[in-house]
Amino acid sequence: MSSELIGPLRQAREHAMSIAIRQGGNYWRYQDLSEAALHTAATLLNDKEDLYEQRVAFMTEPGFTYVSTLWGIWQAGGVAVPLSLSSPLPSLRYTLQDAACSILVVSPAFQSLLSDLASELRIRLISTDEILVTLEGTTFPKIGPERRALMLYTSGTTNLPKGVVSTHGNLTAQITTLLEAWRWSPNDQTLCVLPLHHVHGIVNVVCCSLWAGAVCEFVTGFDAEQLFDIFLRGEITVFMAVPTIYFKLIACWEQLPRTKQMEITRALTHFRLMVCGSAALPVTVMEKWKLISHHTLLERYGMTELGMAISNPYEGERRAGFVGIPLPGVSIRLADDKNQLIHDEPGEIQVKGDNVFLEYWNRPEATLHAFTADGWFKTGDVAMLEDGYYRILGRNSVDIIKSGGYKISALEIEEVLRTHPLIKDCAVVGLDNDEWGEIVAAAVVPVHEPPQHEEITHWLKTQLPAYRVPRKFIVVSELPRNAMGKVTKNEVKKLFQ
Repeated sequence: MSSELIGPLRQAREHAMSIAIRQGGNYWRYQDLSEAALHTAATLLNDKEDLYEQRVAFMTEPGFTYVSTLWGIWQAGGVAVPLSLSSPLPSLRYTLQDAACSILVVSPAFQSLLSDLASELRIRLISTDEILVTLEGTTFPKIGPERRALMLYTSGTTNLPKGVVSTHGNLTAQITTLLEAWRWSPNDQTLCVLPLHHVHGIVNVVCCSLWAGAVCEFVTGFDAEQLFDIFLRGEITVFMAVPTIYFKLIACWEQLPRTKQMEITRALTHFRLMVCGSAALPVTVMEKWKLISHHTLLERYGMTELGMAISNPYEGERRAGFVGIPLPGVSIRLADDKNQLIHDEPGEIQVKGDNVFLEYWNRPEATLHAFTADGWFKTGDVAMLEDGYYRILGRNSVDIIKSGGYKISALEIEEVLRTHPLIKDCAVVGLDNDEWGEIVAAAVVPVHEPPQHEEITHWLKTQLPAYRVPRKFIVVSELPRNAMGKVTKNEVKKLFQ
C-alpha cells in the first residue's frame, strides 16, 4: 500500500488513538476513520491506479460514513459531489447529469431511491455496506494540491445550479486559515447540526475540526431540547450554526423553567467559541443570544466559491451588524460596476487568495465573467468598510433595491423592522415598478396578531428616511428558506404577485 496520503489522512495519523467522531452514544477514533477511508478508496479504485478526477457523487447520513466516504473519494483521486438528503429526485438527477458522475456511493437507506436512476444514467452504484475489507495489492495515487477535489452546487435561485469546483489546494487554504483565525486545537469538541452539501458544514465544522484533531459530534435532525441536553454535558467547546438555528434555540430556551434556563446558561458560558453565518445575523438575535449564553456570536462572511473570507476577530471587538476583517491569506477590496476601487461608499466585495475556487464546472463563460481581468473574484455582495470592519449591505441582485435613483439596502430595513414589538421576522425585497424602477416591499411574520400596515408605516417614518419605508406589506406565517435557513428572496417576491 502506498503511503501517499491526502492531507486529512496525514493529519489523522498524528491523532490516531484520539476520538474523531461521536454519534448516538458511539464513537470512532482517527485510526478507525482513516482505515475506513482507505477501504472506501480501494473499493472506488477497483484495481485502477487513479480515478483521475472522475466525479463521485455520494449520499449518506451525516456522521462517520459520510466522512470516510468523502476522504475515500479524495484518496482515490476522485472529485467528491455530496448530494442533498432533502432534494427531490429531479434535483438529484440534474446534479448527477450536470457533474457527469461516473460513480454513486449511497448508504443502504438511499439505495432504493437512487438505484433505478443510477442504472438509467449508467452510473456505477456502490452501497456503503459493500466496501472492501482488504487493502491487499492496493496502491493509492499521489494527489497534488492542483487536483480537483470538491464540487458543491449553488442554490440556483436565479439560474440553474452551477457546480463550484475547488481543488485540494483551495480546501487546504480554506481550512488552515480558519484553524489559525479561530484557534482550533485537539482539545476542541464541536457539534455538527448543518447540512453537509454546503461549505459551512463541510469545511467550517467537519474539515476544520478533524484537521485539528478535535472531536466532531453529529446529531440527526434538529431538536432544540436535544441540543441543550448535549450542551449540558459540558464537553462541547465550539458551536457553529445559522441564524435560524439560534432563533429556534432562543425560542426554546424562553419556554423552559427558570432553573433549566440557568443551568443551560452556565453550560454555555464554558464554550470557547460560537459562530454564526450563511445568512445575515439579525442584531436582535445576536443580542438575545448574548443574554442567554454570555457569548458575542462571531459573525463571518463566506460563500461556496471561496469558503470563508472575512471574520470578526477571535480576540478583540466583535461588532454587531458587521462581518469583520479579512482572514489571514485573503485579500479583499470593494469595487464599483466598472471594477474601479471604492473607499468611502458601498461597493461589491471582490476576493483574491488561495481559498478561491477553480471554476464553475463546464461553464467557462460563467467562470470568466466571475473574475476581473486582474484575477479578483466578484462575489456579487455589496458592503461598506467602516473603521476597518466590513458591513454587508446585501446581495447585489436581491438585497440592493434601486428605487428613484437611490440604492437601498434591504438588510438595513429588515434590522429596523425586527425591532418592532409586533414583528417576529421579516424579509424586504424590491418589486419592479415603471415609475420608480423598484419599490420597497416587506413580508412580515407577526409575533401574534398581524400589525396594521398604517401603524407600521407611521412608526417606520420615525426610524428611516421616507424613501426607505416599504410601500407594500404582506403578512405571512413563515418566510421561504433554503436548506441553510437563508431566506429565498425570489420566492418572497412571488408572495406579492
